[in-house]
Amino acid sequence: MVCRNTIFSDLLWNSIRNNMTIRKISEMHRGKIRIDLTGPDGNAYTLLGYAKTYAKRLGKDFKDIRNRMISGDYENLVEVFDKEFGDIVDLYR
Repeated sequence: MVCRNTIFSDLLWNSIRNNMTIRKISEMHRGKIRIDLTGPDGNAYTLLGYAKTYAKRLGKDFKDIRNRMISGDYENLVEVFDKEFGDIVDLYR
């Protein structure tokens, strides 16, 4: 004879297990980083900070990238950022 509590516990556990938000690591989405240029992340100084971080991680020369980014207006800064890091970052307006 099976106890009702055991059946209920099994049903509850199966329901919880099937609705969990924890996923297998193989299901991770490895997409690009997304930056909204209309929000705080679109600030020129923030983009320069991101450029420094990404350049370091990718082994690129940040000083050269920074100099090209600040050599013009905001549109130039975004263009250089996109050219250098467009493989890993999507920019949105």
